[in-house]
Amino acid sequence: MLLGVKAVIAESFERIHRSNLAGMGVLPLQFSVNENANILGLDGSKLIVFKGLKQITPGGMISVNAHKKGGVTVRFLVKVLLNSEAEIKLWQNGGILKSFGQ
Repeated sequence: MLLGVKAVIAESFERIHRSNLAGMGVLPLQFSVNENANILGLDGSKLIVFKGLKQITPGGMISVNAHKKGGVTVRFLVKVLLNSEAEIKLWQNGGILKSFGQ
């Protein structure tokens, strides 16, 4: 985990940036086609809850609940941009530095 960041959701990632996030224990996630932060009304002030993190698979989908003030919840799916079981294990261990320390 990098500076307390556990995941990043974006429309796309450069290959090396995605790889670096995974190596630092940050989960790279991609919005579904025709979705982005603006369309979903996400402005960084919501409580984000990820569902299905214990069952992630390379390239799989997980559910995200963004809880807004006033009790409104925005639900959407994102793609897990970890490309192998090895990357998933690395992420689960908190990144490359923590993995080597174990």
